[in-house]
Amino acid sequence: MGDYQSLLGVLSLTMGVSWASGVNLYAALLVLGLGGATGNIELPSDLEVLTNPFVIGAAGLMYATEFFADKIPGVDTTWDALHTFIRIPAGAMLAAGAIGDVSPALEIAAGIVGGGLATTSHATKAGTRLAVNTSPEPFSNWGLSVAEDVAVIGGIWTAVTHPVIFIGLLLVFILLAIWLLPRIWAGAKFIFYKLGQLLGWVDASSQKNAGIEPKKVIKAKGVLAAGPLSADHRGIAEELEKLKRLQDTGAISEDEYETLKKKLIEK
Repeated sequence: MGDYQSLLGVLSLTMGVSWASGVNLYAALLVLGLGGATGNIELPSDLEVLTNPFVIGAAGLMYATEFFADKIPGVDTTWDALHTFIRIPAGAMLAAGAIGDVSPALEIAAGIVGGGLATTSHATKAGTRLAVNTSPEPFSNWGLSVAEDVAVIGGIWTAVTHPVIFIGLLLVFILLAIWLLPRIWAGAKFIFYKLGQLLGWVDASSQKNAGIEPKKVIKAKGVLAAGPLSADHRGIAEELEKLKRLQDTGAISEDEYETLKKKLIEK
């Protein structure tokens, strides 16, 4: 029974540090370092270096920097992009260290799994933050950032004190990430395409090349349905865009726009 509990504890800590690294690496290092230094967390020998005052100080400084950078829309996305090359390797190294004194093959296996888990949590965090940044108000961004910090601190504590609960929650997170990541990727492509249009880097003719299929919108019984455009519908869509631009510039009134739009759709 003791060996079983010990195995669960090692497994939980290994997955916990790699998951937390993908969300907020510096918070994870700070919690592990302070917990190990105060005796509240029993760290494997390979992770005892985290209790060094210099390591704790560096982790605290970087956590304070990320705390503010992570709450500024736009800056947080840039920060996440740069940390793709830091969080994932760190997650793999921490997982390899957390598994303890085992064979090199098991350490490599733990590093591979840890790197994959750090990648999953990092991609989920970065993609979700990119979607939230489309909102003009900053409060949702601040709330999400604070929630991530709390999740990392609470997650490591749960991984150390309640391994079974943490493993169960981690499985729920993985299932949620599998469902969420394709949607985040589709949304990210759309956001970057629109940003490219805004900056003049792409135009409407390059829509298909960007992996975004042209859509037709049919209004029937108050329901909008989308599908690939035929050649005729593309012509109508272009005319509607021209009419909309004329209305936006004040060249035609709203009533004139609605009348002309109705005639185009009824063709």
